[in-house]
Amino acid sequence: MRAFSIMNKWIRMLNGKSILHVNQDVGKVYSKKEVTGYYNDLTEKVLHPNALLDETGLVYNVTSEGKKVYFSIAIFQYGLGAYDLFIMTGCSKYKVAFMRTVEWAIKHQEENGAWDTFSIVGTRMPYSSMAQGEGASLLVRAYSETHDKKYLKAAKKAVDFMCIPVTNGGCAQYIDEKLWFKEYIEKPEVLNGWIFSIWGLYDYYKASNDEYYSNILTNAVQTLEKDIETFDCKFWSSYDRGNTIASPFYHRLHIAQLKVMYELFGCGTFVEYVEKWEKYQESKLNYCKAFIIKVYQKLTDKKTERIIIIR
Repeated sequence: MRAFSIMNKWIRMLNGKSILHVNQDVGKVYSKKEVTGYYNDLTEKVLHPNALLDETGLVYNVTSEGKKVYFSIAIFQYGLGAYDLFIMTGCSKYKVAFMRTVEWAIKHQEENGAWDTFSIVGTRMPYSSMAQGEGASLLVRAYSETHDKKYLKAAKKAVDFMCIPVTNGGCAQYIDEKLWFKEYIEKPEVLNGWIFSIWGLYDYYKASNDEYYSNILTNAVQTLEKDIETFDCKFWSSYDRGNTIASPFYHRLHIAQLKVMYELFGCGTFVEYVEKWEKYQESKLNYCKAFIIKVYQKLTDKKTERIIIIR
C-alpha cells in the first residue's frame, strides 16, 4: 500500500496533476527595491484545476489515508501565488484569497512565532524553517498591502523562531560560524527549503530595515554559497545534503531559485551552478538516471513518513 501511494504520487506529478508539483519558475513580479511579488512563481498553485478549497475558500490537502489536512506550507504558497495574481491582474478575488491565507497564518501562529507544520505526518519535530520563511514572506506582503503593523510583528516572530538554534527548539543549525536553515529538523538540510527560508529573512529585513537581521542574512547567504557544492551529484542536483537525488521537479526548482539568489545577492557561485545544472538537465541520460535513482530511493527509504500528502 505504501509503495502504491508513492507511485501514485509520482504518476500524478509527472502528468502535471499534483498540486504539490506544478511549475515553479522565477517569480514574475518581484523586486529587489521593495516588497511586491514573490521570488518564485507560485501562481499555478492557485490556477491549477486540482487545487482543493474548503467551504471558506481555504486550500487544503489530502493524505494517502484520505484525511483532510491544513498544511501550512501549502497555505502560505497558495497565498503568495494569489498575491502575485492580484498584482498582475488587479482582480479583487485574488486579494481576498491572499488575505484569507494571511488570517489563517495569524490565527495558527503559536506564541513563540512558530507554525506546527509536520504533526500531520506524525513527526516528533513539527517545525520547519521553510514554513517560517514562507509565512514571514506572506505576512510582510500583508503589511505592505495594509500597513497594519500586526502583520510585521507576526513576521518578526516567525523569523526570530526560525533563527533559534535547533538545540533550543528552533530551525537553525549553527556550526563553525556557518548558518543552515532546516526544512526538516531531524533530517539533512534541504536545498529548496533553505532558500525559501532565506527569502523570508530577506523580506523581513527589507520591510523592517533592522540591521540586526542583516548580519544573519549575510551569514545564511554566504553559508549557502560555500556549501552549494554539496548539492551537486556531478550529473544532477541533490534534494538535500544527505545525498538524496532531486526529482526532475526539484532540479528545475533549484535552477530557478539560484537564478533569483544571484539576482538578489550577486553571488557568482550561484550563476555557475545554474549553468552547470542546466547542462545536466539537457542530457536525457542524466534525466533518466536521476529519475530511476529517485524512484529507488523513495521505495527503499524506511524513514519516509507513514502518512504521505498526495495532493
